Formats: sequence, C-alpha cells, structure tokens
Amino acid sequence: MKQFFKFTFASMLGFIFANILILILSIAIIGGIAASAGSKKTATIEDNSILKIEFSNPITDRASNNPFKNFNFMSGESNQGYGLNDILDALEKAKTDDKIKGIYLHLDNVPAGMATTEEIRNALLDFKKSGKFIVAYSNGYDQKAYYLSTVADELLVHPEGGLDFRGLSASVMFLKGTLEKLELEPQIIRHGKFKSAIEPLILDKMSAANREQTSTYMNALWNRMLEGISSARKISVEELTKLANTAAIRNTKDAVKYKLADKTAYEDEVLANLRKRVGLEKETDKIKFISLGKYFDAPDKEKEKAKDKIAVIYASGNIVDGQGEDDNIGGDRIAATIRKARLDEKVKAIVLRVNSGGGSALASDVMWREVVLAKKAKPVVVSMGDVAASGGYYISCAADRIFASPNTITGSIGVFGVLLNAKKMFNNKLGITIDTVRTNKFADMGAAYRPLTDQEREIIQTGVEDIYTTFITHVGEGRKISTANVDSIGQGRVWAGTDAKRINLVDEFGGLKDAIAYAVKLSKLDKFKVVDYPEQEEPFQKIMKQLSGEGEDVIMKAQLGEQYEYYKKIRQALQVKGIQARIPYEFEVY
Repeated sequence: MKQFFKFTFASMLGFIFANILILILSIAIIGGIAASAGSKKTATIEDNSILKIEFSNPITDRASNNPFKNFNFMSGESNQGYGLNDILDALEKAKTDDKIKGIYLHLDNVPAGMATTEEIRNALLDFKKSGKFIVAYSNGYDQKAYYLSTVADELLVHPEGGLDFRGLSASVMFLKGTLEKLELEPQIIRHGKFKSAIEPLILDKMSAANREQTSTYMNALWNRMLEGISSARKISVEELTKLANTAAIRNTKDAVKYKLADKTAYEDEVLANLRKRVGLEKETDKIKFISLGKYFDAPDKEKEKAKDKIAVIYASGNIVDGQGEDDNIGGDRIAATIRKARLDEKVKAIVLRVNSGGGSALASDVMWREVVLAKKAKPVVVSMGDVAASGGYYISCAADRIFASPNTITGSIGVFGVLLNAKKMFNNKLGITIDTVRTNKFADMGAAYRPLTDQEREIIQTGVEDIYTTFITHVGEGRKISTANVDSIGQGRVWAGTDAKRINLVDEFGGLKDAIAYAVKLSKLDKFKVVDYPEQEEPFQKIMKQLSGEGEDVIMKAQLGEQYEYYKKIRQALQVKGIQARIPYEFEVY
C-alpha cells in the first residue's frame, strides 16, 4: 500500500510540475510574441542593397498570422513560411526601389507547387525589366530550384554540389493488399472513368485511364519547364530532352559543359561577384543584404490610399463542411466571406484565389451559389494556384474569368463515395459480432459492420449521379458549353493548365497579379487597394485556442516532427463525410 501511495503521489507531483512548466512556457512564448508584435516597425533599406531570396519553409498562397503555426517548441523559434502574395508584392516593390540594386537567389529547393514556382519565376522575369541584376547560386539545385533560378543573369553552382535534371515522375501508393490483409472491403460508388481517387483502395497498379491522364499532365508540366529553361539558357528543347534521357548531368562540371550553369564557384567567389556588381572594391566591404522576410516590411511608395477595394478571397486546402480553419476551406466560412464582399459597396470586384484538390461536394455547392450571386453584383475573377480541381474547380466555374498557370492541375470533374465494410475484420480479426435492431429498412444503411445491399448501393449511386449531373450543369452554364461537352472532358479527368485552356476550362494563363489586374479592368478603377479575406483571427485568440486544445494539435506536431503531416492526412481522411469531389493526389516535384 505504501508503494501505491508513493507512486501515486509522485505521479501527481509530476503532473502538477508539468502543467506549471507548460504554463510558464506558454506565458513566456505569449510575452515574446506580444513583445515582437509590439516592437514591429517598418524596415529601413540602405542604399546599394541586394535583396537576398532563400526559402526554407513552405510557401503558401497567404501566410498565416498564427504564431504557433510551424512553431518549434524545442528551439522556441517559428518556422513560418512566406505567403505568395507577400513575395509577389515584394518583387514588384523591389523593381522600382532605387535602393535595391539586384537580387541574390540562394536556392537549394523551392518548397512550393509548380504553379506557385511559375508565378514567382514570372515575377522575377518582370523584375529584370528594370535592368537590375539577378545572380543565382546553390550548393545543389533540385529541379524546381533550377527552373526558378534560370531567370538569373548568371547561374552559379558549388564545384562539389549538384544540379538535378532528369525529368518528372509520379508515384501512387496502392492499399488494396493492406485492406485485404485486414479484411476490409472498400465499397465504391463513383461517376467518371478517370475518377482515380478510389483506385488505391481497389487496385494494385494504375488503371489504363489513370495512367493516360497522369502521363498527359506530367508531360505538360515537364514541357513547360523545358520551354522556360530553353528560353532562358538558349538551349533547344530537343537538346534538353536528350540531356535528361541520357542522365548527362552527373556532376557540376557536366552542368557547365552543357550550359545549364555558367560556372562553378565557391561562396566567397560569389560574394566577390556581388561586391563588384554594386561597386564595392575591398573584400572587407560589407554587402548590404536584406532578406525577403524583412523586405516585406519596407515602405511601398507605389501603394496609394483609396476607398475602393478589390477583395482577394483565399480558398486554400481541403474543402470541408462548416467553418473550417485557416489551412482548409470551410464551405460556410468562405460562402459568408463571398457574401460579405458582395454586399460591401466599397468592394468593386472579387478575386477568388483557389488552391484546392476538392473535398465535400455539398460544401463546394454552398460556395458555388455565393459565387453565382456575387457575379450578378460585381466582377468575379478566379486565380488558380497549384491545384484547382474537383471541388476546387466546382467553386471556380461560375466566375467571369478564370486565370491559371500552365502548371496548374485542374479539372477532375467527377464525384465519388467510399464506404468500408469491416464485417470480416470484426468477425475474423477481432472476434466481434454485431446484432442490430432497426425501425425501418434502411436505418443502418452505410454501417461499417455489414456490406451494402444491391438496393442500398443503387440508392447511393443515384445520389452520386445526381451530384455529377449538377456539377457538369454548373460547369456548362459557367463556361457556356454544353453539358455533353463537359461530360466528355470530365469523367474525373485531371488536366494541366496548358490543356485546360485548350479545352475551355480556363480562359487565360496568368497568376494572382494578372487576375487582380483583370478585375481592376472590369471595374474601371483608377485608385484602389487590395484587401485579403477571410479575415484572420488575432494571434492572441489563436494562442488561447491552441492552449485550450481547440486549435491545431501543437503537442502532436512537436512529437511527430515531419511525420505530423501523415498523421494530419489520416485525421482528415477519418473526418470525411458525404459524397466527395476531390483528386487523389498531392503534387510535389523535385
């Protein structure tokens, strides 16, 4: 008994001590964040400065103001990434800033999708019109970092580094064998021969249709990269293709030999190069670098104060029912945001920035309705990011104009439903049997402990078909094409932006800035200001949610590290309800 009380008392003391420690840490963090926020001031840019650009954390469409987002509790530092909107604004500002003499790109990788990379690349090309220099250097370029860096006037690489150039690939993990071992039976109801989101559950390799669509859009992405590199480096697409097919770039000497890079150099040699470009003669002369993050806070003389507004509404992440959070698209929240912008007389046009592979079909329709209503009141322009497919395309199709990158993944006009029958697993693996009492015949339809009957499957299939019909009807009306035509290019098929424009799913190639410019044109505005929506919660409110357990699970994130993303995906999958309009992939190019 003494031992029991000893351990119990020790456990209580440990629990109390841990909570006191967490409270002290929380107060310290909150105090630090508050002090940081309170001391934030406009950055001072010195004459003869160089804007240094390097990326170490994910680039999102819009940076979160959540101080615990990607917060490292071990180091006490934030790993907050940049927002694409801030990056584009900074490059536009630097173009006319007399104090900025050039840009130093220091990139090993670009933690962003292909369309985002394309937008940043285009902004850098626009910056070069000012006549200012861009120098790129890396210890080792991955393919996206290299593609982005080819805009540079001079592209340098470490002598013992690397330059990856071998083409793109896409891999899908199939779970059929795992489900069979667990005796879980996926019951699939879908419309669209290309709706491949369910294939990992029922197949052990890609279907012919899925392989066709994947090959088509992967080649479209690669061809776009080749064209950009060819134009920048003055090497033919045919020669670049040959280099990739023969794995010719095996070291940095090969990169220079085949003109993918200008020369190899150590960092001290690169710094000497930069000193020369800004007129510094001595090695002891300090180069005035300013980081991209600090330059965000530099004053912008070009911004005019105006009453009229262009509302940019960010719809990024998985589409879910209800309010959602900052890293997903809550159908009710975004619908309310569109409604608010529609009713605001100072908002003269709406730009809907979509970066989503879809999700809830119901939430998609809720938002689509508000886009239709907004379009009757003022111009609505869509800017597609890395992915605007399935539900992401659903909410886009009614806009006055759709802008996309040639590298945007879009389309996937199709719907599906998945129900797991776990009867055999319960019976054979766990020894569990279930008996049910029903008041009506279909009361337990969709229950996990038994398979669907033929009649139940027919009922759910009817629901899927109805939603698909609604989907293609909305697309037909929005794009002014027949539903038969929509169906022919739909069926769940995924398209790259280059092909999507050809088949009239999008109108123009361009990024967020192009979409805003078009909205301004439709609104006939001279002076305006861009306002971002939905409004983000105040940092202190978010901290309180985090500490009360209502927000993101920061403890799980601290424990799991990089593996947290897999945990989050599993959690999201378990939260899926109803019929879905989504694509099966998350796209990453290396």
